[in-house]
Amino acid sequence: MEIAEIFGWAGSAATLAAYSMKTMLPLRLAAIASNVLFICYSTMLGLWPMLFLDLILLPFNLWRTFQILSMRKRVESVRSDDPPDFSVLTSHSRPRPFDADETIFSIGDKPDALYYIESGEVLLEELGITLSSGDVFGEIAFFTDAKARTATARCVVPGRIHVVDESTFLRLHFQDPAFGMAIMKIITRRLIQTVERNPEVFRHQFGSDPVGAQV
Repeated sequence: MEIAEIFGWAGSAATLAAYSMKTMLPLRLAAIASNVLFICYSTMLGLWPMLFLDLILLPFNLWRTFQILSMRKRVESVRSDDPPDFSVLTSHSRPRPFDADETIFSIGDKPDALYYIESGEVLLEELGITLSSGDVFGEIAFFTDAKARTATARCVVPGRIHVVDESTFLRLHFQDPAFGMAIMKIITRRLIQTVERNPEVFRHQFGSDPVGAQV
């Protein structure tokens, strides 16, 4: 068996391995190996169309691998960030000005948006929680079956708030693992804070079980 044929069979095996992978990082690594092996194979035999294709695919797969590793690093950093960074929301929505004492939503309203505070302060009245610049609220609404807000959100001072609709929020949540991790972190913290400060809110709305609560 000639060395070129060895490279060809090895490249075929790496391609088959790439198609069989269940997760993205091993898939990209197998694809990179396949590209390198087929570059050697096509160069030895003068298969210029194949060489052209793999020379294009190799940097593409290297870039995707870099993105995956960067995303994993971001997810790890979110676990230690306090508070979590939600500034990514500013590129997917436009801020709206709110006046002091203006109500953003009231208890009983239909939950249909997530809110990010660019500036100002917001009071969640029934929960006794005051939020400021960089905070989000209204997030738990997307993870429960409840059909109404369980607290009123009111601006304490004039400010600018981004309103993110449900489809945009869900797209970000599933496409950006770091954002999803940050949301889960803030939801857990808010539930614990509310149970500790105002357990009667959950008893009134959900009996003795606070799991279905939303802001």
